[in-house]
Amino acid sequence: MTIAERHKYILDKLEAQGFVNVADLSKELDVTQVTIRKDLKILEDKGLLYRSHGSATPKSPYVNDKPVQEKKLVKIEEKYRIAQEAIRYINEDDAIIIGSGTTVVSFAQAIPNQQKLTVLTAAMNVTLSLLDAPHIEIVQLGGVVRKSSSSVVGHYAEEMLKQFACSKLFLSADGISLDHGLTTSHMMEAHLNAHMIKGVQKTIVLADSSKFGKKGFGKICNLEDIDIIITDQGIPELYREKMEGMGIEVRIV
Repeated sequence: MTIAERHKYILDKLEAQGFVNVADLSKELDVTQVTIRKDLKILEDKGLLYRSHGSATPKSPYVNDKPVQEKKLVKIEEKYRIAQEAIRYINEDDAIIIGSGTTVVSFAQAIPNQQKLTVLTAAMNVTLSLLDAPHIEIVQLGGVVRKSSSSVVGHYAEEMLKQFACSKLFLSADGISLDHGLTTSHMMEAHLNAHMIKGVQKTIVLADSSKFGKKGFGKICNLEDIDIIITDQGIPELYREKMEGMGIEVRIV
């Protein structure tokens, strides 16, 4: 196989899967990993992909912090379907944690008005979504307000969180990466989310397919720390296979 043929194979696979791995390409093309790395370097220099620790993606995997008012206008239908699926995991009298982000706000809005529930959250827009539900007790964490996400972060929120034990965490993220796990664009929010995971029996991630292959500045956890991921049909097949191989339940809506 010529260099041009290898490059075409790499780009075609990248377009189909949204992600390629050096080790896998080496086996498939029957060349050394050094050769594949050189190929990826050439393709990156041409602006055709982005390299990252033994892999490559078609676009830059790094995400920046965006205001919630902007995020809520993206993937509206997908977030609605994810939210409708997520409410199936709520039981009567559950005590749950809801993280921050527009996808979990959609989830909070989808919770039936007569549901009997205790909700612990750092997100003020989640609290506002549940205010009129007569049987939902809301525990609002306090701390430093992040205006871009309408949520609180910091020491006070983390200390308050330690006083509670909940059955499930419904969490969103800015990025889901095979090599870097679950991430968000804000370091303190990532730290608070990591504490939330420690305080529950089951972590359920609600994320539309655009989050896969992305990385935020702050790492929340490894993929192995997640129990369930609910996403839409745009999820790359490679991600679905890898996560199911880790024992993660992947729900596609």
